Amino acid sequence: MSELIARELMAQRFRSFLPVVVDIETGGFNPESDALLEIAAVTLTMDPEGNLLPDATFAYHIEPFAGANVEQSALDFTGIRLDDPLRQQVAISEAEALGEIFRPVRKAIKAHGCTRAILVGHNAAFDHGFLNAATNRCDIKRNPFHPFSSFDTASLAGLVYGQTVLARACRAAGIDFDNNAAHSARYDTERTAELFCAMVNRYKDLGGWRLAQQEQGMEED
Repeated sequence: MSELIARELMAQRFRSFLPVVVDIETGGFNPESDALLEIAAVTLTMDPEGNLLPDATFAYHIEPFAGANVEQSALDFTGIRLDDPLRQQVAISEAEALGEIFRPVRKAIKAHGCTRAILVGHNAAFDHGFLNAATNRCDIKRNPFHPFSSFDTASLAGLVYGQTVLARACRAAGIDFDNNAAHSARYDTERTAELFCAMVNRYKDLGGWRLAQQEQGMEED
């Protein structure tokens, strides 16, 4: 019964969209020409009280597509080493990585009674642009994410905490953040997921979103 309540609450909370946190590390700023090097996604769920929670993490190292541009400055910033033997052993193609991300996202959409996913990202336009470009490049027809709408945690954190940098926003929210681990897609995605959940739940606790069963009870009264 509690799972059914949580499912119904999630389906109602974001007008049938399931928020999925995504972070992408790249070889530059141009989604059409620059390589996608890492991708991670965290699906979210909800408890019977309407609290948003991180659920599962999916993260992959990606081989640059044929002819992709990789700026050395981007590698210096992220710390990614394309010649790292461990990375070379686990890196997969864009198409494989997107398939591995999209499959569990579709399952999560169905499990929560939602119609599609909506991307949550820190400076979401960047990640959304690279995700859409890679999807088009791989000729994937069933992208579970909304094609242009997204939730940007940089903007939300600026509103809630007065901070737009991920590390500072996390600390303002009471979330531990290790600068040495930053700029890994998995790490940044998991911290962004915690931050997004913290902000959504704080808004609920302040009375900004009334649970469906509470509204029903008020109407019956």
